[in-house]
Amino acid sequence: MFGLSELAIILIVVIAVLAAKKLPDLARSAGKSARILKTEARAMKEERGAAGEQAAPHVIQGESGTPGTPPADAPRSTTRPGGEEPPRAQG
Repeated sequence: MFGLSELAIILIVVIAVLAAKKLPDLARSAGKSARILKTEARAMKEERGAAGEQAAPHVIQGESGTPGTPPADAPRSTTRPGGEEPPRAQG
């Protein structure tokens, strides 16, 4: 009877007819979003160019590179995540 491609075309036509009132608003909003994205990208390029002229970032010794990771020489906690002390061996 109908193939998949025919059903897809009919579905697209039905959606276009039902959403005809909203299509201009959607296109206008997509255009505004594209303009904003373009200006932000241009501003970031200019910022990056200005930052390239400055000195290299200052590196502080003893801090780990990944956030939330303690340095290798930091003392380790013996408490559990809930704040409980681990059970001690009896003997």
